[in-house]
Amino acid sequence: MERRGGTARPRLARGAVVLWCTLLLAACAGAGPRVDAGPAVVPAGLERFYAQTLEWGPCVGFAATDEERADYQQPSLECARLDVPLDYAAPEGRLASVAVMRVRTRSAERIGSLVLNPGGPGGSGLSFVAGWAGDSLDGGPFDVVGFDPRGVGASTPQLSCATPPERDADRADTDMDPSPEGVAQTEAENRRYAERCIELSGGLDVLANAGTRDVVRDLDVLRAVLGDRALTYVGFSYGTRIGALYAEAFPANVRAMVLDGAVDPAQSAAESSLAQIAGFQRAFEAFATECAAWPSCPLGVDPAAATGAFQRLTRPLIAAPVAVGARTLSYTDAVSAVISSMYRSTEWPRLADALSALAAGNGAPLLQMADEWQDFANGGYERPEGALQVVNCLDGDLVTDRATVADQAAKELAAAPFADPGSGPVAALGACAFLPVVPSNTPHELRVEGLPPTLVVSTTGDAATPYEAGVALAAALQGVLLTVEGDDHTAFLSNACVDEIVVRYLADLELPAAGARCAR
Repeated sequence: MERRGGTARPRLARGAVVLWCTLLLAACAGAGPRVDAGPAVVPAGLERFYAQTLEWGPCVGFAATDEERADYQQPSLECARLDVPLDYAAPEGRLASVAVMRVRTRSAERIGSLVLNPGGPGGSGLSFVAGWAGDSLDGGPFDVVGFDPRGVGASTPQLSCATPPERDADRADTDMDPSPEGVAQTEAENRRYAERCIELSGGLDVLANAGTRDVVRDLDVLRAVLGDRALTYVGFSYGTRIGALYAEAFPANVRAMVLDGAVDPAQSAAESSLAQIAGFQRAFEAFATECAAWPSCPLGVDPAAATGAFQRLTRPLIAAPVAVGARTLSYTDAVSAVISSMYRSTEWPRLADALSALAAGNGAPLLQMADEWQDFANGGYERPEGALQVVNCLDGDLVTDRATVADQAAKELAAAPFADPGSGPVAALGACAFLPVVPSNTPHELRVEGLPPTLVVSTTGDAATPYEAGVALAAALQGVLLTVEGDDHTAFLSNACVDEIVVRYLADLELPAAGARCAR
């Protein structure tokens, strides 16, 4: 795994939007607001933020890429900026700006806003909603709202930890030397990376206040400014961490909450990383089983031998990256491309073709997949890198013991042999050890007294956020678990059974029975 690994963004099918619209409109015929009439409590000292009025206008100025500039011109979209304190302990000080996008309901039976987060850390809620709007999104009785969490996308100040050349160098560097000299070199790189986070993001105070704790506070300000007494929220992947911590901080302010592809807030960073890499190994084995039945599978016809076949195919890249024009395919890129494909089983045929091309000496298809994962297009990186690393540092356990790092690395190599480069565990401290910030949210058991019933969706074969995390989160929230049979990361908007259950709950607050399941 790369040193800046973590919970990655989900990849959602957009073809289910028509079903979503139909279900919402049907479920909400005659529906109205279903929340307590009493006002939500405004935290002392934050009154001016909760009372602000958003100035909605065109969205194109919020775009950062050519694709976003095209998507954000849609007439159904309107955007605004939400002012929040950079440091909630000093609300009179420096401000942060949270970018917000909305598609307003056309229904006369408006319930409120439906706020979405696509995951990450680092996923853009604006880009997510704009992509939906391109499929003629109709939220029925809800205004559909996306936001770029502080530090991300169009929000400012923006988190950044590396320039494009530095990102290129990192992708080419394997950091796999377990010798004392190799460890020292890797730690020097990680120390420099931490220093660049401070330099490029605009100061240590930006980093110190970029964790999920502060995103949750921003979300409550957004809820109030949108005019909602209580929050209706759907979070995917890392967005489930936002939702869970919001439920803990503001349980009385929740109307409905769907958490799909769950992260367990009680699980340590080491436990979560080990569970995730083991999930990728299981997904790789499922891919190998399907591939074995296809003509000319690059991993052979015996799924039990696929890990070895993959190692023989990719390990030579460590010493001899494959040239792709003026660029090269590194070992790190090859493994990243494979991991990115484990999020959606529909990507597996493409992966098989790319591995076949590599076997023939052509690294271009795998490099293209790695580029997509890294947001590299049209000769450059479309978004800064930084949010994933910084947020995970602030949300995790600070590890400064090399023996602990080595033990964790050994466990991960054993759990995912397909991604084992064969050089042994490296005991180098990660970038978090060199960031001079104190974690603002460490793993803990949730306390959610007074929380209305919530819905957690968990998929049995989800590699990125394994099923067991969803079981644990549903129990911690005292909510209902919806089990989905399948191999993909997240299920809402890509499974008709899940869509129907989720939409009914969002619209009418009707939860499925305990033990509910959906087939793939």
